[in-house]
Order: sequence, then structure tokens, then C-alpha cells
Amino acid sequence: MCGIVGYIGKLNAKNILLDGLEKLEYRGYDSAGIALVADDQTVITTKTKGRIADLRQAVANDATGTCGIGHTRWATHGVPNEENAHPHQSQSGRFTIVHNGVIDNYRQLEEQYLNGVTLQSDTDTEIVVQLMDKFAEKGLSTEQIFRNVLDVLDGSFAFGLIDSERPGELFFAKNKSPLLIGVAAECNMLASDAMAVIKETDQFVEINDGEYGILTAERYQLFSGTTNEAIERAPFTASIDADDVEKGMYPHYMMKEIDEQPGVIRRIVQKYQDETGAFTIAEDLQAAVINADRLYIVACGTSYHAGLIGRKLIEEKAGIPVEVVVASEFGYDMPLLSEKPAFLFISQSGETADSRQVLVKVKALGHPAITLTNVPGSTLSREADYTLLLHAGPEIAVASTKAYTAQVAVLSILAETLGKAQDIVQVHDMAHELGIVANAMQTIIDEKEQIQQMVLDYVATTRNAFFLGRGVDYFVSLEAALKLKEISYIQAEGFSSGELKHGTIALIEDDTPVIALVTQPHTQLQIRSNCSEVQSRGAKVAIVVTEELAQTGDTFVIPNTALELTPLVSVVFTQLFAYYAALSRGCDVDKPRNLAKSVTVE
Repeated sequence: MCGIVGYIGKLNAKNILLDGLEKLEYRGYDSAGIALVADDQTVITTKTKGRIADLRQAVANDATGTCGIGHTRWATHGVPNEENAHPHQSQSGRFTIVHNGVIDNYRQLEEQYLNGVTLQSDTDTEIVVQLMDKFAEKGLSTEQIFRNVLDVLDGSFAFGLIDSERPGELFFAKNKSPLLIGVAAECNMLASDAMAVIKETDQFVEINDGEYGILTAERYQLFSGTTNEAIERAPFTASIDADDVEKGMYPHYMMKEIDEQPGVIRRIVQKYQDETGAFTIAEDLQAAVINADRLYIVACGTSYHAGLIGRKLIEEKAGIPVEVVVASEFGYDMPLLSEKPAFLFISQSGETADSRQVLVKVKALGHPAITLTNVPGSTLSREADYTLLLHAGPEIAVASTKAYTAQVAVLSILAETLGKAQDIVQVHDMAHELGIVANAMQTIIDEKEQIQQMVLDYVATTRNAFFLGRGVDYFVSLEAALKLKEISYIQAEGFSSGELKHGTIALIEDDTPVIALVTQPHTQLQIRSNCSEVQSRGAKVAIVVTEELAQTGDTFVIPNTALELTPLVSVVFTQLFAYYAALSRGCDVDKPRNLAKSVTVE
């Protein structure tokens, strides 16, 4: 889940690398570092524990070099400190490397090849760069050394590599971890994400698994790791507005992204409508789902919670059986599948390692695969048979907000489209209802001050909190609890309120905050009864309810929408609740501890 960036060209690489790493900080921020090839061809590295801001302070003002690599780290092997920060250098000082991924067999490689080598870190990555030194003893070219090292590695990697004996070149390789080439007039770049260097170029070249190559200021060369044959691949244009990745006047990306949600919903409607205003999805994609006897939704974290709502939408509006599975479990413990399954992978980044593991197995079995993602050209998008795009724009904050609501919105469009394709009468016009949703979202966003006061009233000093709901409200409760715990560090859990008496109610103490979501008429009385049960045992209960179900004494009222779309509205309240809880406790809203946004290692 680390981020890497590389530059080779005519300009000083220092600020390009530092600016790029800032854009990649969502991928990890335990430590950071850069390496620059100086005018005398020496390689100067600067590394720090902490954020890119700390690295900026550490890098010398007069540091220069027209070739360099940078890294921001999410620790997997070795604690977050300066010694374990990247870049890593070989014992001779000849090779310098940055790495995103995990080398599974690094201990075996150390034992087999590196006796007598004194390691400077506890990382798997240093083993790779020391192997470069070891294999160089045979007098091979840099390309041959690199290929030989790649051949003995097991695991995932995206590498940027400098050889001080070849200062005008930058080497790279990819397997499972994301990596792109950025192409500009007088430079070439490497990046884990196009956002890192979008200010320099919007032209990018995909690197597929098992490929490696060389960059110079004038050209890029790409080779097959299997045959070593040269690969010709033209750049594509990344449709990212550089302004989209800036905070502007907002104090945090998370608040900016919450506020963007009404506009995202409207954009999704426009993107999926044809000239008549009807929603359109590729007929072959629809056929793959309709012809299946079961649709398996595969996802992790927030995307999994969106998938739970998607299941209900697709089953009710299209009559297709759906099962939602956690990718990390499904990949290692695949159950007995139905006879004609189809798979829908939900991933904001399109790079989620656990989901990709399942995708590889599904493709090997010959089943159709669809990716729902925010990133065109991402790994899951490229490797699936079909892609549905979220059109949410870049999401920088680690805690997902607009990507989640975009996922639910696109799933609702897919559900209606699949239903109409089977001549199933639809109760609502989804385009119209999503327009109502966008307005309802804005209404809640405009009530920030009330929500901030609720935070002070309910969770200012608490160590835990509970969200209750039934049906879709339960699914939103799961997402609400995840959002609160990941950015405020309050121990929060979402529960089906009907399960309270099966053990959960034992956790209720005096003043325990309980937030109940009440948006469905057929379960409102049951949830209110559950609220009374916890209240009688000392809980401090807040009821978040739709206008049509509101009663005197309810805590927060949200606008009415189509019942199946209430999660898109109620979740905005929970996002703001989590935001202000984190803010009140002095937490880093955009970069919560121990987390990274894009989970690119298992």
C-alpha cells in the first residue's frame, strides 16, 4: 500500500518527487524518502519517519538531480522508522530502490544468497537491492541483473531502481502492485497513481504484470519478463483534472469529498443516460448477469457495505439472486459455487489485492467478471470482462465517502437496467429518484452545525458507540461504525437491532451512545422498541429518522426519498458525524493512524 514516484528528464527532480509523494500519501504515511542522482553521478538519499511534510524539511534546499525516485511507506515489514524507510541502497552503494508490495520469500532469499551481507533495515525490500549487488558480481548488464533478481522473487512488487553506473536511466518492474509510466515532452516518470504526476502530464502507459523496462528523458522501453521481447504500447490520456486533487478552501479532503456528493450523484445520472434520458449499460454486460443463476459481489471494507445494499437493489428490482462475499475470505475459502455464476468486483481504486486474487481464480474458472471502480485502466478494470465506472472524481481522504455513495448509485442504476431488460415493472423512475437523493444530501450537508453539536452531546468523551438498524439501515450502520472507528478511534460497532437480546445488550452501560437509523416503515416500530430496551439500561439514544416516520423527540430528521435509496442519504449524516467526532478529538481526519486508502497487499 506504499506509493512510489520516479522522474528522469531535464528539470530538477526534487520538487516533482516531493509533490508527487504528497499526492500519494493516502497510500501510506509511516515514513518517506527520496533519492536524487547528483551532477557528479552520486546518489543522495534523504529519509524520514513521518509525513511528506517532514521529508520536505529534511531534504537539503540545494539538493538537485534530474533523475530520482521517491517513496511514501505503509509499514508491512519492520517498524516505521528512518532505517526502514525507502529508498534502500545496496551495500556497494551502486543500486538504489523503492518498492510497493510484499516479497513473500525474502527470508529464504536472504539465507540463500546474502550470507555475509550486513542489512541496514528489517524490510523485505532491502533484500531485493542487496540481491542486485550480489548478482552484479557476475559481470552482467544491469538489465540481466534485474531480470535475474525478478526471476527469484515471489510476491507483489512495483519497483523503481537507480544504477549509479547508468545515471541517465531509470529501471522499473511490476507484478500485482500498481505502476504507470508518465510520458511528457522532455521527461518520463513512474507513479503508483496517475494523480501523483498529473500536473506534469496526462499521458500514461500501462505496465502489465510481469513486465519491466527502462526510462530515459527521451523514451520509455517496455519488455516482457517472460520472453524479454520489446513491447510497443501507446500512451492513454488520463481524464483527471489537476484541480480535482486539491483541497481548495477546505480544511480536509474528507469534508470536500462529503460536500461533493450531490454533484457526484448528478454526474453519475448524466454519464449513464442516453440521448432519450434512459439509463444505458452495455448489453453484453447485462447479458452476463441475466444469464447467470447467481451474482456474487466481491468486495472489502466500505465497498463490501455498498455491496450489501446493491444485493437488495438487484434482487428486488431485477429478480436476480445475489450473494455478497468478503474478498479476503472468499479468496482462500471459496464455497461451492452455483452452476452459472457471474462476479461483480467492487473496488474504489481498482487495485485491491484481495479482490484481484479472487478475480484471477474466477477468470481461471471461466466465469464472467465485472469491475465497479472509480479508476479506469486500473488492474481490476483491465483484467475483468466488463467495467462500470463510478465517475466520482479522485478521492484522497483515506475514509471513503463519495466513492461509497457513487457505488450505491451505480448499483441502483444497474439494478433498474437489469430489471427493465427482463420486462420487470419498475416502481420508480431511478433518474428522477436519484435527483431527489442529490437534493436530500445537500439538505443534510447544510445541517453541519447541528450534526457537530450532536457529536459534542453524544461522543465527546466516550470510548465506544453503537449504531442500530434493520434491513438497509443495518447495512448503513455497519458503514457508519466503520467510518467512526477509522478516523476518530472510538470503538464503534454496527448491529442489527433485532440481535440486541442475543448478547449485544450486555455491552450497554450508563451513557453508552446508541445511534439508531429509522428509514423503513415496516421495521420502524421494532427499532424504536429496541431503542427503549437500551435506553432503559442507561444508553444515551439518538434516533435518525426520515420525515415521514419522525416523532416528537427524535434527534435528527433526514428528507424523504425512495425507500431503497435512503442509504444514500442517511449515510451522509453518519459521515459528517464521524468527521466531527475525529475533529473534536484532534485526530488526523484525512490520514488516520495505521491505515492506507488503497490496499494493494494481502
